Amino acid sequence: MTTQDPVRDSDAAVAGPTAAPDRDATVIGWVGGVDTVPHAGDSPDELQPYAELGLRDDEYARIRQLLNRRPTQAELAMYSIMWSEHCSYKSSKVHLRQFGEKAPSSDRMLAGIGENAGVVRVSDELAVTFKVESHNHPSFVEPHQGAATGVGGIVRDILAMGARPVAVMDPLRFGAADHPDTARVLPGVVAGIGGYGNCLGLPNIGGEVVFDPCYQGNPLVNALCVGVLPVDRLQNKAAAGTGNVVVLMGAKTGRDGIGGVSVLASATFDEGSEQRRPSVQVGDPFIEKLLIEACLELYDEQLVVGIQDLGGAGLTCALAETAAAAGTGMRVWLERVPLREPSMEPHEILASESQERMLLVVEPEKLEAVLQTAEKWGVLATAIGEVTAPAPDGQPGRLVITWRDHLVVDVPPGSLADDGPVYHRPMREPADLILLQADRAETLPRPSDPDSLRETVLRMIASPNLADKTWVTEQYDRYVLGNTVLAQPEDSGVIRIDERSGIGIALSVDGNGRYARLDPYHGAKLALAEAYRNVAVTGAKPIAVTDCLNFGSPEDPGVMWQFAETVRGIADGCGELGIPVTGGNVSFYNQTGAAAIHPTPVVGVLGVLDDVADRIPMGFVPRDGGHDQIYLLGDTNVELSGSEWAWATHEHLGGVPPRVDLDRERAIADLMAVAARGGHLSSAHDLSDGGLAQSLVESCLRRGVGARVTLPEQFTGGSMPFVFLFSESAGRVLVSVPRGHEKAFTALAAEHGVPCELIGVTDTAGGALELHGQFRLGLDELRAAHSATLPRLFGGAELGAANASAVGDAGSPAGAVATPPVTMVEEPTATGGPAAPIDTEPPPGADER
Repeated sequence: MTTQDPVRDSDAAVAGPTAAPDRDATVIGWVGGVDTVPHAGDSPDELQPYAELGLRDDEYARIRQLLNRRPTQAELAMYSIMWSEHCSYKSSKVHLRQFGEKAPSSDRMLAGIGENAGVVRVSDELAVTFKVESHNHPSFVEPHQGAATGVGGIVRDILAMGARPVAVMDPLRFGAADHPDTARVLPGVVAGIGGYGNCLGLPNIGGEVVFDPCYQGNPLVNALCVGVLPVDRLQNKAAAGTGNVVVLMGAKTGRDGIGGVSVLASATFDEGSEQRRPSVQVGDPFIEKLLIEACLELYDEQLVVGIQDLGGAGLTCALAETAAAAGTGMRVWLERVPLREPSMEPHEILASESQERMLLVVEPEKLEAVLQTAEKWGVLATAIGEVTAPAPDGQPGRLVITWRDHLVVDVPPGSLADDGPVYHRPMREPADLILLQADRAETLPRPSDPDSLRETVLRMIASPNLADKTWVTEQYDRYVLGNTVLAQPEDSGVIRIDERSGIGIALSVDGNGRYARLDPYHGAKLALAEAYRNVAVTGAKPIAVTDCLNFGSPEDPGVMWQFAETVRGIADGCGELGIPVTGGNVSFYNQTGAAAIHPTPVVGVLGVLDDVADRIPMGFVPRDGGHDQIYLLGDTNVELSGSEWAWATHEHLGGVPPRVDLDRERAIADLMAVAARGGHLSSAHDLSDGGLAQSLVESCLRRGVGARVTLPEQFTGGSMPFVFLFSESAGRVLVSVPRGHEKAFTALAAEHGVPCELIGVTDTAGGALELHGQFRLGLDELRAAHSATLPRLFGGAELGAANASAVGDAGSPAGAVATPPVTMVEEPTATGGPAAPIDTEPPPGADER
């Protein structure tokens, strides 16, 4: 299921689904120590803690009306989970419909919104599934396990679609870089992501690390996974087939994670947040790896009718969604569930969010083969129930659960999965927005002489949001499996998915909370445009979108207006770009008390490369005795509001964000694809945070190649050189063109209507970035400023400096060169079977861990 991080209200109790009426007061009438359905029918006035579980008075009344009685303790826990914001999308559903209503037609889409993850066809034989989700609240309470289980959960979503997971990405946002709590949260989050992903053997190929005080106490830990599957191996979650067996496979069920969706993710953070630590799930990547291999073998042997992962809402969600999807019923013997703690009660078993579990629907004659496959991989598999028929009158079946022969649940599964409340929340433009937009950053004092411009470049590339992120990325394995073509710090991660044809995919995730705060509609479009452009500059064709929408409380009309405008912006933008939203996630209640985060839509874009050998890296390429010409594509305007410079230099947030032109973005994407196939480009790097200055520095440092740049005539006077370097106008790309290709490339740019201006040349021997008439900065000085910040803040300065030096001397990691051979392949991703490596040497500069 798609997941959220919602919160009911600030005074919600910490009790969670484990909460029950005082046992001393309720044990009378309970059978075998549990609240049964017959007893519930006979005791309509028994008090129940529905408010503590996040249910409103009218929601509880509706449950009683649906059941024609009060719910049992177990049923109350189930409804509180499934009707939470996390599972029901009750505040966002009315807006998210736009993604379907405005979706452009696509002949690639195989599965979309409502499934565990979107699936798109990339060739006649192969499909790709991808999705981004959040694990924000658990990662604040327990950073390591919260982040680790976020990775595990999104991997299982991809697995449930029938795919082999092949890569992960992690867009991360933290409070101020120098705040003490950031020093607590960030290292744990990074270690959790790296530890879990590395143990699974999945390369981490990209992401973001952003610092802003608005995320203090509310870090955003979003995780994306992508998987590959044969087109004919697509799975579904429907529990079809009366008499089919329901099998629980994976780890044992424990008390970890109880309350995750209705308590930990259902109360604004305050001083008592540390007390919620027991609600954070605990992950085991080694069990997950075995679970992946077992599931893939079951798919290939066609032993599974339906499958669903157990994540947020645990067994409750899996049982309800699989039965509701098929319109069938289900009979479950809950005592058959393997437990880590034998004393667990029915409502705890149903609410547990223990990790590394999958629910399978299996034909009876194939049950033994399924159990044998699980045993082969060392994974527990237990038949816990069976699919039952719909009602004779055509109504859907019922979900019936017993505990040691006592009936504890008897509900329509659709009432849990599909019939939750839907709210049209009040919306109002934030009262301060007009004044905020009037306070334009273009009026701030800015450098106007060469010395101050030089100092600004050095200071900006060392600022936390623009500084080198090697301290983070060196903790991730980016090259495991041998199919990574481009990875961080490239604009997109590129993975080869078929070694025979060379077909590959490119992925990027992007967002900018400052832009969205100033204008959520256009800020959302800008996030979409940047992710789209990051994919396009590799030469890939963008084909699909996923998103993770991180917001404050939906009960705040201002937040709800921001959310509605953001959804409208993404839906309209996708229509203009011609690519559909395939799925995603909403995370509400990211706030401490009344202070909400900036609206932060994180947008992921997937692209396809017909041959990864044609991909375009971001770094300038060294030439013996020669140089490439450097061109700037797009128009540069005086657009500084919401920029990294305005915040880092003046702590200013105001004005309106840069104008976005999605027709121009499409034209650039078409140009880049044609130029890549023609071999007309040595490198390409998009311009976004930090403007042209940041792109020039990163392009130079990637492979240790200098550049000599000349100011265009319109940027030579007063502070215009500063605008040339630090404007954040959208729709721009920095490219280098090898000698002999200049005329062909400029003709292509003119043909596609993309402005193209020659601004300089690469300089392999010069060892510096030089802006003619303004400054000269040696690459060593740039590298020292760029690479020192995160090690200084979070430790390991010596290691960070050593790694930066190694990259500068040896060149960039795999894929940064324009035409090296693609690296080793350990297994064909379409089938998941083993294959002999075709190359045993690691790529130049790659991690050799």
